[in-house]
Order: sequence, then C-alpha cells, then structure tokens
Amino acid sequence: MVLEFSTIENARDLLRRYLPLTRLVAAPSLSRATGAKVYLKLEIEMPTGSFKPRGAIYALSVNLGRRPIREVIATSTGNHGAAVAYAARLFNLPARIFLPENPNPVKRGRIADLGATIVEKGIDLAEGFQLASAYARRDGVYFLNDATDPDLPAGPATIACEILEQLPEVDTIYVPIGDTALIRGVATAAKHLGPKMKIIGVQAEQAPAYCLSWKSGQAVSTESCDTIADGLATRTPDPANVRAIGELVDDICLVSEQQMLAAIRHLLFEEHVLTEPSGAATTAALLHHAQPAGKNVVLIVSGANIPQDVLRRAVCGER
Repeated sequence: MVLEFSTIENARDLLRRYLPLTRLVAAPSLSRATGAKVYLKLEIEMPTGSFKPRGAIYALSVNLGRRPIREVIATSTGNHGAAVAYAARLFNLPARIFLPENPNPVKRGRIADLGATIVEKGIDLAEGFQLASAYARRDGVYFLNDATDPDLPAGPATIACEILEQLPEVDTIYVPIGDTALIRGVATAAKHLGPKMKIIGVQAEQAPAYCLSWKSGQAVSTESCDTIADGLATRTPDPANVRAIGELVDDICLVSEQQMLAAIRHLLFEEHVLTEPSGAATTAALLHHAQPAGKNVVLIVSGANIPQDVLRRAVCGER
C-alpha cells in the first residue's frame, strides 16, 4: 500500500494533540569523529521511551473511526507493545500484548504499568503472532500489527517532517530497521520533501533478515534473530515490506553486538544520551562504517528502554 503524503499530514495534525515535538540536537563528538555535521533525533523523549506511540496512536485513532473496537492487541518485543498499551489507555480501551518469553524487563514493566494484559509465548515473535492472529478472530478485536498495519507507518513518517523543519539542510538520515514501519514511513516522507535525501537503514548482524532481503530483492528469513537489540529482532520479513524498502532505502548497514554496546557507551559518556541497543545502532553504523553517507547527517535515536545488564555491559566495556 502506497503511503500518500496527505496521509502523513493528517497524522501530524492528529499526533500534535497527543505527543510532544522531539528535539533534534547536535552531536559534537560524532561530528569530530566523522567530519560530518551530525545530529541526534531524540525519539527517546516520546511517552514510553520510544518512537512507537506515533504509529500506535495514529493507527488506533483511524480505525476507531471506521468500526467499533472493544479491545486492541499486538505482538511485540516490547516497545510497540508499550505504545499500543499507551494508545489504548488514551482511548479508554483494554489492550492485550503478546510478548516472547523472557522479554526485556524494562519494556515489559512499561506495558504492565499501563494496565495491559500480557501473554508471554515463544522465543521470538512467531508464536505470539500465531496466538494473536487466532485471538483477533473475536468480534471487536483490532490486531494492531506493527509490521503489516497499513495505517501505522504514517505515524513514524512524521519524524521525517520534523527533521526537515528542524534542519532543512539535512541530506542523510540513518534509521534503525526492525519490522520496517519506521524506515518505510521516514523514507516516504523524507524523499517527498527532499527527493535527493539518502536513507541508510541499520540492522544487527545477528538479525539481518531485512538486509539480506533488501540485497536479494526478495524475502529472506533467518533461523534466529538473537541480538541484544530486541527492537531489531526480526527473522521473517514481510514480502510487501521488502519491496517497499527496495524502492525507498539507499543502503543498509549491519552492526555487531560490540559496536552497539560501544555506541551506547559513546552516547552516554560523550553526548549524555541514554539509549537501548536498537536506538544506538545508527550511531554504531556511523562510527564503524567507512565514511558518513552525507555532510549533514541525522541519526534517529529510536528508544531508551535498556535493561540494567545490557547497560552495565556497555558502561564497563564487557562482552
């Protein structure tokens, strides 16, 4: 489904009622290290500590206008689940979130604090998706699927609109890739507003399914997606999403676990920004891959929900 820019404008109008404008801040240490002018788009300032409420609030609001909804459900590794729970609370609906077993405790805690029912099943999203799909057959249940919901990408697309207003001279945006809703939305809006804009996706080396798919032009699944960056942990790409990023994304970088830990440490010590591994992935890509892809570079810092053990590893330089 093609995302029209008019839909993105509608999303901006709606989200202004519920969400703050996140800051775009200069990152002097990264500028010195790379020779580019580098900025951080701090989506960590959103409610629930990630960019995800943009899509969840917009998609739920649009669908409430179309049909009666008595419950909203989602599968998630954490941030999307918290965002759906947050949106459900805004609109006075119950939420049910299907998580993998042993999820990120910080993200699970956010979901629980927002009053959603939590179901833990499987080692990744696959089993939870099956359960959620079956549950969604009940009358009045809306399955807000982060990977395939046609309305949701308009929410994260508003990030690009804000970036272009905050920094009109931006020429390159680095975007984490999980289920691709973020990069599909950002790339669509950015290339509408600046057709020469470069969009660089970033995935974890240990969860490279969309990178492999982007390179081959068809969906390529992986056996596992075992990475500290749970926000990037996908192993079964959606074919329509693969086609979309093939048209929108200029390059995709892979980053290692150690590179993400080093990026967390760098952002914390040098820029005083606390982020989870998926949020630090764009910084890792900038620091560990050849030359920056542009002169005026924005890194999307997508989330801040880092478990204590991962933060300790990053701060102490542990493997």
